[in-house]
Amino acid sequence: MSVHSIRSNHFQTEVLESDRPVLIDFWATWCGPCHMVAPVVDEIAREHPEIKVGKVNVDQEPALAQKFQITAIPALILFKNGQPVASSVGVQPKEKIEKMIK
Repeated sequence: MSVHSIRSNHFQTEVLESDRPVLIDFWATWCGPCHMVAPVVDEIAREHPEIKVGKVNVDQEPALAQKFQITAIPALILFKNGQPVASSVGVQPKEKIEKMIK
């Protein structure tokens, strides 16, 4: 599966109403660590079709970042049944992210 760009106008349907878990990567274009974790997030999207993976650009979607109390990026939040159930901040190894989604 590919990584979806998530915007506030479809966050409800893409994430909160999703019939499968959703991993959201909160990021920004100017964030070096975000660029380091991006290939790992892309790999997870390809290797785990059982989850949906999306990215939220915090500069384009500050309201979403505020709603989920994103104060540092990259930040990953796993949603299940419309609820955040796990999160991590900063560059994480692939194994830790995979453990988070299981």
